[in-house]
Amino acid sequence: MKQVKVFLNENEIPMQWYNIVADLPNPMSPPLHPGTGKPLKPDEMGMIFPMNLVEQEMSTERWIDIPEEVLEKYLLWRPSPLCRAHNFEKLLNAPVKIYYKNEGVSPAGSHKPNTAIAQAYYNKVFGIKKISTETGAGQWGSALSMACNMFGLECRVFMVRVSYAQKPYRRMMMQTWGAKCFPSPSEETETGKKILAQNPDSPGSLGIAISEAIEDVLGQEDARYSLGSVLNHVLLHQTIIGLEARKQLEKIGDYPDVVIGCAGGGSNFAGIALPFVRDKIHGKKIAIVAAEPSSCPTLTRGPYAYDFGDLAQKTPLLAMHTLGHDFVPAPIHAGGLRYHGMAPIISHLAKENIIESRSYHQLETFDAGVKWSRTEGFIPAPETNHAIAAVVQEAKRAKAEGKEKVILFNWSGHGLVDLASYEAYFSGKLTDYQLPEEEIERAKKTVNSYPKP
Repeated sequence: MKQVKVFLNENEIPMQWYNIVADLPNPMSPPLHPGTGKPLKPDEMGMIFPMNLVEQEMSTERWIDIPEEVLEKYLLWRPSPLCRAHNFEKLLNAPVKIYYKNEGVSPAGSHKPNTAIAQAYYNKVFGIKKISTETGAGQWGSALSMACNMFGLECRVFMVRVSYAQKPYRRMMMQTWGAKCFPSPSEETETGKKILAQNPDSPGSLGIAISEAIEDVLGQEDARYSLGSVLNHVLLHQTIIGLEARKQLEKIGDYPDVVIGCAGGGSNFAGIALPFVRDKIHGKKIAIVAAEPSSCPTLTRGPYAYDFGDLAQKTPLLAMHTLGHDFVPAPIHAGGLRYHGMAPIISHLAKENIIESRSYHQLETFDAGVKWSRTEGFIPAPETNHAIAAVVQEAKRAKAEGKEKVILFNWSGHGLVDLASYEAYFSGKLTDYQLPEEEIERAKKTVNSYPKP
């Protein structure tokens, strides 16, 4: 029989996370204080994050030990399987081998618990009692709710309003794990109240939800904010995906020509890609592709500039590809890819031409996801469909060129609580949306007054 799954034993799980900052050919632009515009000092981040996570955020160490308490929780589902998509390969009829890392096997159904559990642990040992956060599609909010429950922490989640309405079962997951979930903009914060007064029908955005979550904890000694993507320490925790994948491919004597992940804030893409980015930096010939929505084309069309991570400008200024912190995206169903900015690490790698980015229309991604479901069985999350669309494109390219390729991608989560989006697709309610050029020009004006990276 053909081999479908490659497993690691539990004692083969990586014991350290990988920090790409140690291997960058050129240094990244530092985060800046929102008031002074000067490089941020560690203690200035301590009002928002516990200092043990701030230390990771600013670390230049190549390897960071994973605490035993975190590893114990990881073993509930890790190491996750590496799978060969034989049936999808047959459908595409191209000279490709397609491997995918199945992160949908986690209790929350996505890759998000890799950092949620780590962040809950570090907050707990620092003495924090309450964590507030934002969430788009709800994958991050549900993962953090689960992690906080595991470590006995209170969890409050501000969920982008359009996703709050589209994805009720994500809210139910959060509630089941003991968290409180609010539609953002909400009446819980001054930021939310101000936005609702101006626009009662606001669909919300991740930038708004982040502002609310930060406001919810500021000034409280035993409360901190938690972010599910974008920042260095979040991407660090996700590298366990790619580290496992490398070990699994070594077991069968294979190595990818192309590594693919969907990209919104950058966490799942970084998780699969960064260990292979290290190989590329050190001379390996490999293509690394970030797939994002055409309706929120941060990497492909957004300017590289300093910008705030949230609407209310409470975060540090980050050097990143951005559509402007006041950007309100179209209400596409891939809610986890609707963030205005891209992780500074990913943005830096794109600027250095180490990775490439591509954008895909909504209908194309759902077409790819349905084809996947009807061959491989697993129903992907709408976000994951973007990576699958990129896989289809790579397979077509390989066929046209007559070249054999090994493709690895991150199957970042299942779509079993996102079936409303599939219903909308099948009923013809979904449409493609191309972000107008004037929105890009608006973004450039937004960031024009800030320091240049």
